[in-house]
Amino acid sequence: MYMSKIGTAACALGVVLCVNANAFAVDLSLDDVVDKIMDQSQDLKKADANVKKAQAQLDAVNANRWININATATYMNMINVENPTKSTELPPELGGIIQTVLRDDTATISIPDNIFMAGLSATQPIYTFGKIGHAVDSVRSAVKISKSSRDLTQREVRYSAINMYWTAKMTDQIVALAKSDLDAARNARRKLGAAGRASRSNLVKIESDIAAKEINLSDAEFNRDTAYRMLKILAGIDVDEKITLTDDFPTKFKKIDITTLKSNPEWDILDQQVRMYESKSKSARAEYLPTLAATGSYNYIAMGTEYDNMFEKKGGQSASVGLALQMPIFTGGLHRANATVAAMDAASARQDLDKSKKLKTEEYDNAIKKYNHLRENLSNLQNARDLAAKAYKFSVQRFEAGQTSAVELAEVSAGLYQLDMALLNAKYNILMSEQMVKKLGE
Repeated sequence: MYMSKIGTAACALGVVLCVNANAFAVDLSLDDVVDKIMDQSQDLKKADANVKKAQAQLDAVNANRWININATATYMNMINVENPTKSTELPPELGGIIQTVLRDDTATISIPDNIFMAGLSATQPIYTFGKIGHAVDSVRSAVKISKSSRDLTQREVRYSAINMYWTAKMTDQIVALAKSDLDAARNARRKLGAAGRASRSNLVKIESDIAAKEINLSDAEFNRDTAYRMLKILAGIDVDEKITLTDDFPTKFKKIDITTLKSNPEWDILDQQVRMYESKSKSARAEYLPTLAATGSYNYIAMGTEYDNMFEKKGGQSASVGLALQMPIFTGGLHRANATVAAMDAASARQDLDKSKKLKTEEYDNAIKKYNHLRENLSNLQNARDLAAKAYKFSVQRFEAGQTSAVELAEVSAGLYQLDMALLNAKYNILMSEQMVKKLGE
């Protein structure tokens, strides 16, 4: 008896836990979903990486403005090829010359076997006639392009996230409509059977209607599950976790005034592309001109017959400073060709910019017009839906009184369902038209 009570309590506790597990779904608003999807977006992460890459490229080009210092260190061990066990001596010809200079025929000239050399060299550009300056301007434009591209990506991801939210929310509504429609048909069948006056044609029509509405509900549930699964994947949510979308479709929408589109990230990208290619062309033309730079060097050398005594004697030192002028003489037309390529790229980007301004302006205007058009039609559509609901209510009453057939009831029910779907679809289209205006114009 005691064990039986424990088993009953455990089962009850399991049921409660199961119910609570299903009840605790995560509530997500529209802003929550947008933030999660934008945070998980690989496209945005790539855009951020491209901005950092462009900034690093700017640092690399800017480095050409500053002094360049190099250090070298060399150790050599000289080997007497004829007799590796002896020290290396000068060749007879060179040795004879040195003996003549020293006026000593008995002098033996040996080369230290161990030689160490170290040095520093520095170069500082002074004037490059625009080669570095225009190259820096070109990369600055590339940095602005990467930032505008990131802005464009943010708008696209945000628009897609909002679309995912309202699509999932709409599938919830469609499932609810399909269930209500199916329940109404089943209720009509029960009432027809309870009246005891059902004709075969009415029964067949109602059964056919129920079968069709069961398929509609099954399709709606499949589409809902698919939409939610995709939303969870993009938002980084476990596909098995239950979520509830808390923001409902609004009932009223504000009018949007038609304004002129003044800016767009795509325009900024193309405008900076024009500037970038123009700077590249100027930099390529500057390659014909000389480069003036300051140079300096310091060298130290130590020698010895053995490795251990290389640094016993004071080593030799030398230093120099000067100016270097580098002037290209003949490059086979390389710089002219590079300048022409960049200039043609600039011309092409300029045409793309002009085309984009026309198309985006028209797209922006159409988005506003579509929004206002759908908004104005919404009240008429809502009125039509309300009238259809009244007509369906009257048909149900007449059907229950035996004054109409199941065929008429099914037709009126289908009309109401279609208007419910049309109203829901209209609200979705209004919301996405509004987001399209924001994506193009903000």
